[in-house]
Amino acid sequence: MKITTISVALMIALLSGCAQQAATPAADSAKEEAAIRATDAEWQASGKTGDLEKALSYWTDDATIYAPNMPAIVGKPAIRAYVTGALASPDFSISWVTDKIVVDRSGDMAYSTGTNKITYRDASKKLVTEKSHGVVVWKKQTNGSWKAQVDIWNADAATSSNARK
Repeated sequence: MKITTISVALMIALLSGCAQQAATPAADSAKEEAAIRATDAEWQASGKTGDLEKALSYWTDDATIYAPNMPAIVGKPAIRAYVTGALASPDFSISWVTDKIVVDRSGDMAYSTGTNKITYRDASKKLVTEKSHGVVVWKKQTNGSWKAQVDIWNADAATSSNARK
């Protein structure tokens, strides 16, 4: 009888361990998408005002930027140098349109796709406007805010204007 009781107890313990855990409820993707869209709009506004510190605050400390024809720009110090250089150009401007945002089931990660337009003077002082398509991978922070973890874009063919410095 002792062996049977022990066997039954072991079977119950094994079956209990194999029982499926309740599924984690999905995040409210519409709410998270709205939060990312609001953050994205604030980020774009900071780029238009030239506020370096505000613009930098939208990337995670370990973010990576993949700009066309450049090595990866990894981490806040490298991103700071990149953005500082861009903002130093008196003709620099950037704008974008975010088309789609997809939030993962857990609500901790998301990606957005869209188009952008960047204008600057190149090394030969020609005014260049690049039109691009891009993807941003968003990561939800412990405080509930969203920041860009990966920022990548692929430039279409550049067009030069007749403007000169």
